This record gives sequence, structure tokens and C-alpha cells, in this order.
Amino acid sequence: MRIGSWALAALLAGAALPGMGQVLKGKVLGEEEGGRTALPGASVRWIGTAVGTTTNENGVFMLDSAAIDDRRVVVSFIGFRTDTISAAGRTYVSIVLQRDATVLKEAEVTGERAGAYLDRLSVVKTEVITQKELTKGACCDLAGCFGTQASVQAQTTNVVTNTKELRVLGIAGAYNQLLFDGQPQFQGLPFTYGISSLPGTLIENIYVAKGTTSVVQGPEGISGQINVEPHMPDRTDTVLLNLYTNTFGEHHINANGGVRLGKRKRWSTLLAGHMVRPAGIFDRDADTFLDLPQVTRYMLYNRWKHGDERVRGAFAHIGLRYWSEERVGGQVDFASGDDPTAYGQTVAITQPELVVKTGYRFSPKHLLSVQANALHHDQRSLFGALDYRATQATANMSLMHQLNYGEGHTLKSGLSYRYQDLDETIGFTLATDPRTYAGRYASDRDIPGAFVENTLHAFADRLMWMAGLRIDRHQRFGTFLTPRTMLRYAITENHILRASAGTGWRQVELFSENVNLLASSRDVRFTGDIGPEEAFTWGVDHTVQLTKGRVRGTINLDFYQTRFQRQFFPDYDTDPTLAIIGEANGTALSNAFQVDLNLRPAKGLGLRFAYNYLQVERSVNGLRSTLPFIPTNRLMAAVSYTTPDEHWQFDANVHWFDRQRLPSTDGLPEQYARPAVSDPYTVLNAQVTYRFKRFDVYAGCENIFDFRQLRPIIGWQDPFGPYFDTSSVWGPTIGREGYVGVRWRW
Repeated sequence: MRIGSWALAALLAGAALPGMGQVLKGKVLGEEEGGRTALPGASVRWIGTAVGTTTNENGVFMLDSAAIDDRRVVVSFIGFRTDTISAAGRTYVSIVLQRDATVLKEAEVTGERAGAYLDRLSVVKTEVITQKELTKGACCDLAGCFGTQASVQAQTTNVVTNTKELRVLGIAGAYNQLLFDGQPQFQGLPFTYGISSLPGTLIENIYVAKGTTSVVQGPEGISGQINVEPHMPDRTDTVLLNLYTNTFGEHHINANGGVRLGKRKRWSTLLAGHMVRPAGIFDRDADTFLDLPQVTRYMLYNRWKHGDERVRGAFAHIGLRYWSEERVGGQVDFASGDDPTAYGQTVAITQPELVVKTGYRFSPKHLLSVQANALHHDQRSLFGALDYRATQATANMSLMHQLNYGEGHTLKSGLSYRYQDLDETIGFTLATDPRTYAGRYASDRDIPGAFVENTLHAFADRLMWMAGLRIDRHQRFGTFLTPRTMLRYAITENHILRASAGTGWRQVELFSENVNLLASSRDVRFTGDIGPEEAFTWGVDHTVQLTKGRVRGTINLDFYQTRFQRQFFPDYDTDPTLAIIGEANGTALSNAFQVDLNLRPAKGLGLRFAYNYLQVERSVNGLRSTLPFIPTNRLMAAVSYTTPDEHWQFDANVHWFDRQRLPSTDGLPEQYARPAVSDPYTVLNAQVTYRFKRFDVYAGCENIFDFRQLRPIIGWQDPFGPYFDTSSVWGPTIGREGYVGVRWRW
């Protein structure tokens, strides 16, 4: 670990100084039949400039007015007539927009700005999942936050410890760039267990983008990007308490609190805590293994905010997080402590981290910002007779200048630096263990980089074009260029076309990204050195806004293709006792098609339907094969209804999964053989919520039909034997899960 990286991040945390600027404040309202209503997400911009903002959930905005000569403000919101008003000599304005009967009332997927919607103005197709949408399910952690969406699939990677990854376009989660508040923090060791450390109550919004995205955050993001935005200290609840328990006896306690400080309230802080207490002992399918592991987790998060980057002067965001977790899975006798020699898997994690974003706005045109994060991850694990110990130190920094010029154009340019020191040690506790890959594995990153990205607006924002290029210098693999481009064109108010194309590359972290290599009895054989993976992704999508009488909604169709020029993928098929690691001798291809239909036929009623087609295959020596654990066809439907008095809310979603190819077990003894394909299955989830003035009571059930993949572990009869394998999981293994909870807000 390099002390300099920590020192630099700590220095940045104290770099923010108080700043002052001239601000126009106001509120945007819309004229409705029943009166006026606040318009969240309305666009507010000084005429003839790129200086603008959007209103918050209450329709309130703050707009930097320094160096503005023409004091006219242009205000727009989909479904309402764009208006231009004069703010000369005023510091506060109240703006009322009139309904435009020629366009839709809403632009979002659900028709509600507070639920889930498509960001209509983004050059990249971006799905926004808000806190309100997250309350439609249990959403205990990030992996459980996509029950009403179809673009992201949470896939189990190790059934014994119940680890999951988030897949986009049907390919492994490692190819999807996962960000926390716009910064990469889930690479290497945090990749496997990190998504479980983020409780749903801490999340304000989740932004899901498919395919090629901005080059500013790095060269990864081959299949897409998921950015998790936590609650902001200046716009969160003063107190939020969430208590949850399920039928397996697992308890969750979450608490958030925010407060503004100082005479002028320029400082604000958020403190959040998350605690999970372990479930009971359950083995419904009588395979001697726990149906779900016992998890004990603690997370503390503190964030400070000063200033506003939209206003002239200094601003700063400083976040501190500490995460500690223990997981115990395996045979019942091991977990209960009755037989310590029984087969078990344990994971113990501690991770402190620091996140900083600070900068200075010199004028409406010029913004200089620095983003940095640093973490230290310590992990000790036991996988049966395999002892795994690993540490990782990570530091990332980005210096960026943003220039707003012309009629809404933006030029971003900057420098970046990434450092990582990953040290893994693998040992076997049995002298007779035949596996041969014990030893120490070191992986490091020392990557300086530079980037430039330009966004052009034309034809009154009907056309948007983003083009970016970054160059990175890896200390071992050399120099990489990452070009990307994205285009958005509004044919009419109701028809929007988007297209994107670009390359991406990433460094492989073999064991932390493929936990099954550690959790099974397979030996690992390397056929060559492991280098970076490279791919090209392109895609198109078409969004149509629908209206007929009182019914309104959105239909979206998209297609994305990913072609790997270089890929490393464990070969589980050649020999059922081996995982062969080497550069894929052939080509890998992913074709992903999705169609979404979102309707709001009546007030309080929302409907969503989606279909996914996935073709993910590899060609080796001219022979094409479909990758395992990927359903070719997938269907999703969701319904939400809120009563007119807004006290009762009813939510349900159903998912259907097609057959999936499974790894070959032809070389195994007959008692361990499995079918070549899985069964199709359906999962139904439902929840009911009752809202009082200050708190909500909710109850629900996941997997109501109680579908289970019985005895998913190959070789469970002899877990220390040569055929034990936890990777053959294609469906739910826990079964029906009921839960109740309460949310209290003040």
C-alpha cells in the first residue's frame, strides 16, 4: 500500500473553503385541473447560455446569476408550455406553466417523477430508479433493488454464501461499471460482497445506463453503468428509521439522519447506520446445507456537504464509510457449532473508505473539480479446506475542468490516476488435497490517464451529440485508447432516437470476480498469462411516448451488441474437475434486445411490462456454444396501485425465466450428473403498504409460488470430495420468504 495515495485523499478532504455567489431562487408550478402542483425536474436556464439547473422534488430551484447580463429565464417541463420570464431586479420568482394539450403529461417510465422513469434529456439512455420506487419491495440491499426493472438481473454466484452480481446485457457483472456517487469503488475484492453493503434506505437514486457511457469515469463499463446516488445531506429526512424482519428470522435495522449547520445553513451532514442480524438454521431440501447463510453486518456512513457546484464559489462533498461483515454458510452442523469438522464457508470483511469531491466554480462557464476516493479492504475466508486471505488498498483521483460554451455545449477535460494493490494468499488445510494452485497472487494497478469529452446541442436541444476519448497507461500492459460516441435525436416531442458505440477495457481480478473457483473442489489450471480484456459495444434505442384520453405511458425498444476482442473466461466444460484459465481461443458475442411498455391508465395505477431476448455465445474453433446460466427469453410485469387518499399502496411483480444451458457434467459419476438445461420458472412477489402521517407499515412476500431449485450443490453428499461444485445455480434456492417492516420519517 502507498501512503501517498491516502495522504492525497485526506488533503483533498480539507480543501474546501467557504464560497459566496449571486443566486436566483424560485419555484416552478404547473396549472392542473384541480389547482397548481409543484413540477419536480423542470428545466430552468438563463436565456442564451448553458447556465441552468433543474427543480427538486418540491419544484424549488437555485440558479447562479453571477455574470449574467440578460436576466430572462427559460423554463420548460414536458407536457407544459415553455415560458420565458424576466427576473431583472429579483432574487426570487414563482413561475406557473400552462398545460400543453399537444404533448404528453409525463415523460417518465411510470408517469411519476418520484418513481422510476427514463431521463428524457440524457444523451445516453438512462433509467432512473428513485427512493419511492425502492419502497415497492423489501430492497434490503442493492442486489434487491431491481425487482420492478428488466435491465438489471441479480445473479447468484455462490449459493453457500449467497453472493450475487448485477448483470447488464446478460453478461457477467464484472463487465458492468458500478459506481457509488459517480466514483468507482467496487473493483477487486469489494466486487463480490460490496453490493450487499449498501442498504436500500441509503439510496436516493439509481441510474442505469446500457452500453457505451461517458469516458470520464474510466475505461470500464463494457456492458453498461450503474451509478448509485446516496441521499444528499441537504435534502434528506431529518430522521428515517427502517425496521425489517423476515420469516427466516433475519433482522435489518437502518437509520438515516440529516441536518443543516451554521448560521447560513451552508454546511449539511448525513449520518446513516445499517445493521443485519443473522437468520435461523433452515434446510428445507434436506441436503445438509443451510438454505441461506447467517449474515452479521454493520455499516456506518457519514457525509458532509458545503456549497453548491452550480453557484460561484467553493463546494465540497466528504464521505466516510465503514463496513464490517461476517457470513457463515455450509452444512447445518458447521453453522450450528455442533461439528466444527463439517464443511463450512466463512467470510470476514472490514473496509474503511473515504470519498471526496471538491472544487470551485469561477463563473457560469468554468468549473474546476477534483474527485478522489480511497479504501482498504481486508478479507479472511474459509471455503471448506481452502484458506483464503486477501487485502486491497485502492485510491482513485480525477481532476476535471468543465467549460460551458455557446448554446448549451459542454467540454470536459481532465487527468485521472488509479492505484490498486491487491494481495491474495491461498492455502489448503488438508495435506491430501489434490489441488495445485495454492500460493500468493499479487495484482496491482498504477494507471495515469487523460480524457476529453464534448457534448453539443443543436436545433433547440432536439439533437445532442457526445464524443469522448481517453488514454490510459497501464504499468504492465501499456497504453490504451478508449473512444466513445453517443447521439440523441428527438424526431418529435413523442419520438426519441439514441445510438451509441465505443470500446472498453478492464483488468481481470480472477479470484475476487470468480468466487466459484474458491468455493468448489475444481483444480485451477492456467494456460497462459492473464492480460486485460477488451470489447466493442454498440446499440440503438427508440422511445415513444403514448397518450390516449387519460391513458398515458411510454414504450421503449433497444438493441445492444458486445463483441470481445480479448477475453479470459474459466472453462468449466472441458473437464468437470478443472477450471481452465486462459485467453479465449475464439470470439465472444452478446446480442441483447429489450422492449418495455409502461402505462398509467388511471390516477394511482401504474403498469409495466418488459421482454428480454439474450443471445450470449462463444465461438471456439468454429464451434458456437451458448454461455451457461443465461435465459434466452425473460418476461417481467409489475403493477402498482395507490388509493386516492394515498394511505394504501399495493405492489406486485412477476418474472418468468426461460430455460438456461448448464455446464456439462458428462464426466461426473452418475449420482452427480445434472441435466444439460434448466427448467423454466416463474417468481411472483407482492407487497402492501399502509401510510400514516409519519410512518409506513409494510408487509410482503417474495417467491409466492415457492419455486425452488432443489439441492443446487453438485456433490453435496461429499463436500470434501473431488466433485463438489457450488456454481450450478440457475434459479431461486431459498423459496418463499415473507417479511414485515416499518418506516418512520420526521
